[in-house]
Amino acid sequence: MTKEANKKESLIRNSGVQTILGSLLCIIIGLLIGYIVLLVINPGGAGTAIMAILKNFLYYPSAVAATKYFGTTLVKASALLMCSLSVLFAWKVGLFNIGVAGQYVIGVGASLYCALKLNMPWIVCLLAAVIAAAVVGGISGALKAYFNVNEVISCIMLNWIGLYCVNMLLSTVKEQSTPYTKPLESTNKGALLPNAGLDQLFSKNEFVTIGLPLAVIVAILVWIVLEKTKLGYELKATGMNKNAAKYCGMREKRNIILTMVIAGGLAGFGAAIFYLTGIEKWMVQQTSVPAMGFNGIAAAFLGGSNPIGAIFSSYFIQHITSGGAYVDKTMYCSQISDLISAFIIYLCGFVLFFKQWLNRFLDKRDEKKAAGRKGGEA
Repeated sequence: MTKEANKKESLIRNSGVQTILGSLLCIIIGLLIGYIVLLVINPGGAGTAIMAILKNFLYYPSAVAATKYFGTTLVKASALLMCSLSVLFAWKVGLFNIGVAGQYVIGVGASLYCALKLNMPWIVCLLAAVIAAAVVGGISGALKAYFNVNEVISCIMLNWIGLYCVNMLLSTVKEQSTPYTKPLESTNKGALLPNAGLDQLFSKNEFVTIGLPLAVIVAILVWIVLEKTKLGYELKATGMNKNAAKYCGMREKRNIILTMVIAGGLAGFGAAIFYLTGIEKWMVQQTSVPAMGFNGIAAAFLGGSNPIGAIFSSYFIQHITSGGAYVDKTMYCSQISDLISAFIIYLCGFVLFFKQWLNRFLDKRDEKKAAGRKGGEA
């Protein structure tokens, strides 16, 4: 076998490459199933609808408008990225942080209360969101560490507790005529995240702030912590087998709590870099947790539970979700993009099986080649 063939063989056996191939396969199959659903609902507009979902901001013929709405998609994707990092950080340590939605809500409440009620600057509001969400994540971690309460149960319960607590808290900063919180622009401009000139890159889109590069930096830091540090090794070892970790001298209870604290802080950070742009206001009569948290689960697994992969998967999920707004409403509802996302998410569960099948196929192929060479020599 030549050196070039060896390189190709090692590349296709690389776990990262296999994950990328599996994720791309999920996306293609998910889009195909979504297109079939569109055909069933209304065959006349299926092609136009699927293209509108895929185009998103490119739907606008004006380059200025397209660039501006591209910036808006990136802002939403940065918050989604933080939620996906929250999920995958806990997942790497053997925990399923389904409470990311509630931690995100707590981050919203802390940041907006500090901004609108206490008139704090943006840096304080940002830190408040991270700390408050980290505390809520730590509660689930402590229940798991000391009382062996399944983190899924405690997280789901805290999701609803957090939602209604935030609704009550933010009702003190609500506009009189609407169920929404007061706008940051007119109430406390100092709480808005600085643009640092980034808005000029996106046709003066004032919602594009330093939160965008910060989200990418945090993703890289999470990768470094998990893959290149002693702390990351200990956390992952605890997730694999907490009894073995304890036997090796690791503080397994502290590691579980610390994991959920960090995961919660990441979700709170995502809430702050989104709401402190002024792009959206909180509705205090909200009866369900934001989809951003649950979409973070999707982005985490579509990205192969890798922080760098999550950057791209978060953008993709947000891209097609936002693209649903451009579907012809007389034929389809805007939630059709969420349905297509759901298909892709569901298929992500088969990435592991795809990798196993591919490795099995490669092993059998190598066995046949080896047997053929032996037969030739004989």
